[in-house]
Amino acid sequence: MHIGLIGLGKMGGNMRTRLRNKGIEVTGYARSKDVSDVESIEALVAALPTPRTVWVMVPHGAPTDDVINELTKYMTAGDLIIEGGNSRFSEDIRHAAELAEHGIGYLDCGVSGGVWGLQNGYGLMVGGDDKLVERAMPILDALRPEGERAEGFVHVGDVGAGHYAKMVHNGIEYAMMQAFAEGYELLEKKDIIKDVHGTFAAWQRGTVVRSWLLDLLVLALEEDPALAKIKGYVDDSGEGRWTVEEAIANAVPMPAITASLFARFSSRQDDSPAMKAVAALRNQFGGHAVKKAD
Repeated sequence: MHIGLIGLGKMGGNMRTRLRNKGIEVTGYARSKDVSDVESIEALVAALPTPRTVWVMVPHGAPTDDVINELTKYMTAGDLIIEGGNSRFSEDIRHAAELAEHGIGYLDCGVSGGVWGLQNGYGLMVGGDDKLVERAMPILDALRPEGERAEGFVHVGDVGAGHYAKMVHNGIEYAMMQAFAEGYELLEKKDIIKDVHGTFAAWQRGTVVRSWLLDLLVLALEEDPALAKIKGYVDDSGEGRWTVEEAIANAVPMPAITASLFARFSSRQDDSPAMKAVAALRNQFGGHAVKKAD
């Protein structure tokens, strides 16, 4: 199987490597000539056998729109675009309708795994037509973690459902990180606590809160025990806001996720030990940039 992959950043580049390691031929395109296999999107499309499959892995919004619009110029009926970034589900519905006018198929795929996905595989949440999902399964099987398919892949539903599920996943992620961060700040504050790192490390086995995020926080504290090198400033990439917007639209109470989003807003106003912990976690699992402490 031979596919195109557009967007070779932290996740896209690792996905290209994982796919190749699993025996799938990948022609990648990025604006950086240092990592790109071809000079243009037109050249990428020309390099692929028909019917073509192109995976798009660029930031949501205008960058995704621009790439899909460019692909539409060169792809033909029967081809397939898989949008693996973090587009809003409503944008997927629009993209699918526009591409259908040209006979081009569309799947949306929420991808979780961050910079560790190359080694561990990626959790995949897909929306779209059954036949298109079946066509894409060799790609999806190569990207997902080893083991039972159902433990790392789900065909959630119609177009938009994959990114909707990923949106909720990220909202939950916000709340989980915030809970660990608040626990960190309280432990750091209390004078009778002498080993904060050791406390978190001791929770890694046998406890109710053991998790990969906990493991990553332990790693972050090993590297910087007081998180002194990180400023407590945390961005949000959109999915948390969309989750809260959807909660309001559907009258679903989400106090924990909403509070975790608002805490990120607070981090941009005042330096906070809790927000340092969240920034450290995002850096650990996704390679996201952190603001260095003065």
